[in-house]
Amino acid sequence: MKVAVIMGSDSDWPILKPAVELLKQFGIESEVTVASAHRTPAKVREFVLAAPEKGIRVFIVAAGAAAHLAGVVASYTSLPVIGIPINATPLNGMDALLSTVQMPSGVPVATMAVNGAKNAAVFAAQIFAVTDEALAKKLQEYREKMAQDVDKKAARVAAQL
Repeated sequence: MKVAVIMGSDSDWPILKPAVELLKQFGIESEVTVASAHRTPAKVREFVLAAPEKGIRVFIVAAGAAAHLAGVVASYTSLPVIGIPINATPLNGMDALLSTVQMPSGVPVATMAVNGAKNAAVFAAQIFAVTDEALAKKLQEYREKMAQDVDKKAARVAAQL
C-alpha cells in the first residue's frame, strides 16, 4: 500500500503534513513531492506514469487557486485521485474547490473540503481497506477513538453548566 502525495507548492505542506502522518498511523507508506500542473507539467506526467512501478495505488493531490493539478494527474492515470483544494487566494479556496470538483465525465477526482487533507488520508485508507481487513480494523478503531473524544468534550461542556 502506497499513496503519492503531490502538492502544487511547498506552501501547501503544512496542510498536507497531518495527512501524511495519519497515513503512517494506518501503516500506509507515502511518497511526497512538489510538482506544478502549470510550471512543471512534464514532471507531473513523469511522476504519475512511473507511480504504478513504485507501488503507488492512490494519489492525494493538493493545489490552490486554479487548482488544475488533481485533474492533470487524473488525466494520466486510472488509479484513484483524491483532490484537496487549498485556500491560497482571497477567494478562500472556493476557486480551488470549483477547479478540483468540476471534472469532465470519465476523469473523476474525489474532492475533499478546502484544506481537507486529513479526510483525504482517511479516504485513501478506506480505499485500501476494501481488501485489507487489518486496515479496516484500524479505521474502525480510529472512528471509535473519535467518538470517545467527542464524549469527553461533551462531558467537559456539561461540567461547566
